Amino acid sequence: MTEEAVRRPARVVVADDQTVVREGIVMLLGLLSGIEVVGAAADGNEAVQLVAELAPDVVLMDLRMPRCDGVEATRRIRAEHPGTQVVVLTTFADDASLFPALRAGARGYLTKDAGGDEIVRAVESVLSGDAGLSPSIQRRLLERLSEPEPQPQSGPAEPPDGLTARETEVLLLIAEGLTNQEIARALHVSTATVKTHINNLFAKTGLKDRAQAVRYAYGKGLVRPPAG
Repeated sequence: MTEEAVRRPARVVVADDQTVVREGIVMLLGLLSGIEVVGAAADGNEAVQLVAELAPDVVLMDLRMPRCDGVEATRRIRAEHPGTQVVVLTTFADDASLFPALRAGARGYLTKDAGGDEIVRAVESVLSGDAGLSPSIQRRLLERLSEPEPQPQSGPAEPPDGLTARETEVLLLIAEGLTNQEIARALHVSTATVKTHINNLFAKTGLKDRAQAVRYAYGKGLVRPPAG
């Protein structure tokens, strides 16, 4: 960064669906030097809209939100507004949350027990081109990289919970962070058809949203984090 960029406070948008948590984060950030909160969003759609309107430097992004979760919002922001970086700030540090967020383009990942100094360091790191990862997340990534690669299965796994092959395919694309429109393009079908498949697989599995679908795909072994 230039000296001017270092001197100028980082302009930050906070995205969290829980009002008390969101307001608490905004209040905390307001006490920190080097950060200026320019907006707050209650879900991923609002976060994307605020980024388009305000062009912040960084979004502090919760993952599990209604309408549009943090993974999809991150992917949209990085695709449509590459000048804005995303730092995940979430309660969850499991693989099913971590890896989809990083694949979607998040450059930082913190859990909500992070202190103010740690948040500032993460924001400064992503703005300087580095990764802003908490020590626990760094350890998890190193552990994952050191794990042996899983042996390939002898044959294709049977789709769980009575899912059809196409519903399973849609589930895997959701786990990769694709939107309904991108899934439709990938499968050469209409968006309405994709929505039908999603409704069917949600009904069969009891899932309620895309974040749960991602965790389900990992839990069933349909998707594995990269081993290296």
